[in-house]
Amino acid sequence: MPANLTPDYRAAEERFRQAESIPEKIVALEEMMAVIPKHKGTEHMQADIRRRLAKLRQEAREKKAHGDRFAFTQIERQGAGQVAVIGYPNVGKSALLSATTHAHSTVADYPFTTQIPIPGMMDYEDVQIQLIDAPPMTADLMESWMPDIIRRADAVLLVVSLGSDDCLEQAEGVIERLHRIKIILCDRAPEMEKREALFVYRPALVIANQEDREGASERLLLVEELCRDRFPVVPVSAVDPDQLSQFRKAVWNMLDMIRVYGKEPGHPADMNSPFVLKRGSTVLDLATRIHKGLLAEYPYARIWGSARFPGQNVDRDYRLQDGDVVELHR
Repeated sequence: MPANLTPDYRAAEERFRQAESIPEKIVALEEMMAVIPKHKGTEHMQADIRRRLAKLRQEAREKKAHGDRFAFTQIERQGAGQVAVIGYPNVGKSALLSATTHAHSTVADYPFTTQIPIPGMMDYEDVQIQLIDAPPMTADLMESWMPDIIRRADAVLLVVSLGSDDCLEQAEGVIERLHRIKIILCDRAPEMEKREALFVYRPALVIANQEDREGASERLLLVEELCRDRFPVVPVSAVDPDQLSQFRKAVWNMLDMIRVYGKEPGHPADMNSPFVLKRGSTVLDLATRIHKGLLAEYPYARIWGSARFPGQNVDRDYRLQDGDVVELHR
């Protein structure tokens, strides 16, 4: 059976060939595994990728045992998505993380307070999103392992301070610094044919933080003008509950995921533990997520929510929508 490898896979494979460090190689292999078509024709390729990943991860663990700072990039992915929170010193990243998660970042008025990446889980309705408070960076200064944190993340929050006259420089400095290491922040990743070779694209929001500071309204207009047609801008203050609520919603929307709720025949739907899937996922994708053996056993489903009428029978290729209730059937 032919492999029928996709352009996404080919691009990740090329990034693996170009990678020089262990973290870069692991990131590229993980992406190859994520996008490789899953069928009989690629089983040997999948096994080879797993073997290479296992070998590189073992090397990484050995380096960690000898004090290698590569350990900082090994943050276990949790929740509906992993989001890197980046920005200049003193833009309020740690205060924002402390206000939205249970993480304990050090908050202080002096720069470079955060020295290591600090993960925290942010609640959004009935799902959790993992935020990683990364050490500060500037146009000229960045920890050597920071690119791996960003490449591994599903999305990025670029935080700027509306309390500073340098807010535009903060945004442009980070964007340009990442571009130099072949990471492009964007609203939505372009089609493969429009992407620059060997570049990694990550969806991003510009978080206009400290919106309660003097002069913030005028600076917000400048940031919105700078980011027009490039990134959504979300104004927020860590002490304003309404703005924090909008912040949570914006982060969830950026991830472009959907929540789907399972239902057993003859029983109420489980509305407490949704399955989180990529937007555009089908009934077949849900069955695969639950268990690969369900593919043949459950050829169709009943849908409540996006279907034309409650409990409508749909086939495997039906595209699910956020909030759908799905009952798999033999």
